[in-house]
Amino acid sequence: MAVKIMIKRKFKEEALKDAEAMLMKARTNAMGHKGYISTETLVNFEDPQSVIIISMWQSKEDWDNYRYSGARQEHEQKYRDLFEGTTQYEIFKLGM
Repeated sequence: MAVKIMIKRKFKEEALKDAEAMLMKARTNAMGHKGYISTETLVNFEDPQSVIIISMWQSKEDWDNYRYSGARQEHEQKYRDLFEGTTQYEIFKLGM
């Protein structure tokens, strides 16, 4: 069953220039993993530091395999200084 992952992040104001490159690299990394379907990035109109990434995967298992992969962990560690606060994740299935 397909799932959508909502990832909420807040970037430090001084990191906004680097945030775009970070998000593009994350998307490129995800595209190479089994089960990846798409990604959408939403930037809060009134607060450009607040970003929601909606990533779609063929299954929760595919998402979990990517989320905990060494490549993603390394990427998250590399860009950790860009974030303000913690990243929040919510997983949604499509339909009832």
